[in-house]
Amino acid sequence: MLHTIRRLLTGTMLVTAIGTGMLVTPQAASAAGEAATVQVGSILQVRSAPSLSAWVVGTVRNQQRVTVRCSVVGTTVRGRVRTTNVWDRLSAGHYLPHAYIRTTRPVPRCAAASPQAVPVKTKPASSVFVKIGTIRTTDGSVNVRTAPSTSGAVRGTLANGAKVSLVCGVVGDNVAGTVRTTTQWDRITSGLYVSHAYVVTPTLTLCKGSTTSPTTSVTVTPARFLAAAVPGAQSGWREYGVPPSVTIAQAILESGWGRSGLSTTDRNYFGIKCFNGKYGTLANGCHVYKTNECTKAGNCFVTTATFRTYASMAHSFRDHGNFLRVNSRYKPAFAYTRSANKFIWNVWKAGYATDPNYYTKITGIMAANKLYQYDTWK
Repeated sequence: MLHTIRRLLTGTMLVTAIGTGMLVTPQAASAAGEAATVQVGSILQVRSAPSLSAWVVGTVRNQQRVTVRCSVVGTTVRGRVRTTNVWDRLSAGHYLPHAYIRTTRPVPRCAAASPQAVPVKTKPASSVFVKIGTIRTTDGSVNVRTAPSTSGAVRGTLANGAKVSLVCGVVGDNVAGTVRTTTQWDRITSGLYVSHAYVVTPTLTLCKGSTTSPTTSVTVTPARFLAAAVPGAQSGWREYGVPPSVTIAQAILESGWGRSGLSTTDRNYFGIKCFNGKYGTLANGCHVYKTNECTKAGNCFVTTATFRTYASMAHSFRDHGNFLRVNSRYKPAFAYTRSANKFIWNVWKAGYATDPNYYTKITGIMAANKLYQYDTWK
């Protein structure tokens, strides 16, 4: 469920700090690559980019042998072998977290791609003022899009530390990134766009013909989100026993502070699906979305998934409590309805999310946003 929701998010949900890497000086990797062994409990997901939020394109098993070409910096992962922000690039161009990989020799760092020249029409020197920005991301590569929107077509990516030539800024979709949360998008000299949420740059001028008025609905700020979320979360605890702080933190992570397409369109903050057309007593219908799914063999395909729709945020939050209560796999968690950390630990251990850092992320959100104050038994 969590992986599907990530594909529907319109903004980055949570920033993971970069830890100490284990990269060696860039050098030419051998044609055959470095032999490595996977060290994981059962299976390890192969991803399209060096980030836990990137597409899952396959899996590898414990003790499976893989060939690593080179390494890059990405999301920090705590694995069986080590805790590191290093990710290993496989021969197919996909990635595995180095936290689960054992090699006999250091893996060379991937060489940065050579910048490609972009032909431009000759203009007077004073007509265009180019400013150089620097990409700052702990969420993997940043997408370059055809429009200032998370729904714009992706035309490339920029790695952490990459330099980018910018000419002006426009207002578009709100994005929560590594540097800031903002509706500003920066136009590149090629005419494409990158979210200002991931760019450190001097002040840019407004692009000619654009306005400062957002093209989307009123920005959902954290304060507004919490004000709307607390009543439903507390109602969910009184009815089903899920600590309010847990419900709110999961909603923040899984809906990106209420900015995901699923939450803004259908008020579904947890990705709860319809089953055989049934949506229970708290939802008011079903909505079909296109999603990407992958088999354990690594075969990916486009399919559809049907998600519940709600009349209000409170109904979604209450249904989240009901969902956990009626699923027997989460029964151990309900021995800790007055202990938020123990409750979410048992939910995670029961298989709610495959992300090895899910428990840490949720408790981190609860602490950072002082969500424990909303636990009504205190």
